Amino acid sequence: VPLLGAVVLSFFRWNGLGSPHWAAGANWVQFVHDPIAGQSLTVTAKVVALSWVVQTPISMALGLFTAGRPRYRSVYATLYVLPLLLSTAGIALMWEALLDPNFGGVAALARSVHLEFLRENWLGNANLALYVIVAIISWQFIPFHTLLYQMGRRQIPAVLYEAATLDGATGRQFFWRVTLPQLRYTIATSSTLMVVGALTYFDIIYIMTNGGPGYTTRVLSLDMYQAAFLQNQFGYASVLAVVLGVVGVGIALALVRFTGFGSMRSQQEGAT
Repeated sequence: VPLLGAVVLSFFRWNGLGSPHWAAGANWVQFVHDPIAGQSLTVTAKVVALSWVVQTPISMALGLFTAGRPRYRSVYATLYVLPLLLSTAGIALMWEALLDPNFGGVAALARSVHLEFLRENWLGNANLALYVIVAIISWQFIPFHTLLYQMGRRQIPAVLYEAATLDGATGRQFFWRVTLPQLRYTIATSSTLMVVGALTYFDIIYIMTNGGPGYTTRVLSLDMYQAAFLQNQFGYASVLAVVLGVVGVGIALALVRFTGFGSMRSQQEGAT
């Protein structure tokens, strides 16, 4: 219902007060010709791609590691879940303080151990800011995906590994021929949550950089917020909301379609 409401509002001009005025496709034409919106789409695509590339291998590695350590699993799970328990605003403020080029913890460490490469304006450098944001987002959400992979690994039937051992499989072959195929649906679930979530990252970016320097970290969700609540262009902001929604649903459906997740075949297929 909210998405349908956004679709309808995208064809009106409305500043939040008074009555909306019919604008036909003017808001959509504005979106097509808006260079800032195009830049925001590009930045959003980079955030989505980088988030997946960074988080997936680290989460999988940590998940497989903790799944094989039954004695310490509860300890690891507790440590990994801590970033998820923290307020996102608190995380943004904490990292912003740490990365302050003059008084932050990273700058103090650089001065004390003479590591000059750490003396950077991490959030003010247009070449670094986006990667720093992705790293902080990954730090927050890798624990969640680690737990997904840990549970997925523990559901793999032991008989598959026993059969592979009898066939003389090596450690690398265990991973590529047994573990990875059996984690297929876990990867699909994690990737869907990761990619769709990356499309709507807002609070960390808003607090730490507000889309800067320039437009280097201005994602589409931030562009939507500024169009609605700073420029009072609720019709145009609805266009951006619809674009975000359609892209998110499209990516989710594509992941389900091409990974075979929708068929819901058993992960134990082939165990007998």
